[in-house]
Amino acid sequence: MGVFLTLLAIFFAKIAHVSLGTLRIIYLTRGKSLSAAAVGFFEVIIYLIALNMVLTNIDQWYNILVYGLGYAAGNIVGGWIEEKIAVGIVHAQIITVQNGGTLEELLREQGYGVTSMPCYGKEGVHRSLQVLLKRKEMPAFNKIVKAHDPNAFITVFDTRTSMGGYFARMKAK
Repeated sequence: MGVFLTLLAIFFAKIAHVSLGTLRIIYLTRGKSLSAAAVGFFEVIIYLIALNMVLTNIDQWYNILVYGLGYAAGNIVGGWIEEKIAVGIVHAQIITVQNGGTLEELLREQGYGVTSMPCYGKEGVHRSLQVLLKRKEMPAFNKIVKAHDPNAFITVFDTRTSMGGYFARMKAK
């Protein structure tokens, strides 16, 4: 294999290795051990192939450089993949600034389960809305909230498991 093709192979193998590692960790943290094991199988094979190409020609410094560049690019690609697959569920907390009650009803009309309570901030009484939703729904959810209350404060937490409640019934459908 020519030098240029070797460098390309190392670079793309390392991107694949690191991206698969990101995917494996996502599956592990979401409690999907079998998926993580399957991804890990291919991850380690690609890792060994890339490492072998570098170690076979360890005297060629540019192989090591390309290996490092592939690792860095793999982190970027892995992050992009993580955003696209959006596995799992999240807990969103919205602190409303205006019209909390109507936002609450709007979210319910859109099919979200909402738990609300009054809360108090520097500028007086607000509403705290708690919503459990699929990560894939976050862009649409954020658009609804921001269109209704552009100054709302939103925090999002990853949720590994949930039991019972409205969300459980929605997942079952």
